[in-house]
Amino acid sequence: MAVSLEWNGTRMRKELALIPPRAALGASMVYHGLGKLKEGAPEKTGEFFESVGIRPGKRFAIATGIAEVFAGGAALLGLWTRPAAIAVLVTQAVAVIKVHARNGYDTTKGGFEYNLGLMAIAAMMLITGPGMFSTHEGVERLVQGRGAKRWMSRVRPSRLLRLIKLLK
Repeated sequence: MAVSLEWNGTRMRKELALIPPRAALGASMVYHGLGKLKEGAPEKTGEFFESVGIRPGKRFAIATGIAEVFAGGAALLGLWTRPAAIAVLVTQAVAVIKVHARNGYDTTKGGFEYNLGLMAIAAMMLITGPGMFSTHEGVERLVQGRGAKRWMSRVRPSRLLRLIKLLK
């Protein structure tokens, strides 16, 4: 009995530990994404994108803003976290390659330290998924059902349940 309680306590702490990084990544990505989408920003960001060789700048600025807002919202909700993690990894990899790598590691000198932190959190989300305390977990439980239906969904999951698990 004691082993079981200890394991549950450990698992609970691990599950709770996923919330702060998800929240930090989510808030950061929503903030930066909305900054690229607000009035006049797509043109300014587009000009910057073109100056570093990303063309067409305005279209990529809008696409990047949408990807960042999606990734941030998904991380905050704990829904579609793996696609969100991929969006973060792609946008930040481009940012590092096109802008920050030439400035070195130090963020105060325009380096990639911050981007690397975001990418590390995104990689964690890609590997672990959203965790027990997430919207995804609630949706998955609703689709699985209760009692015999839940047991059968584990033995032979429906297409919807397989899709939900894939997007975890």
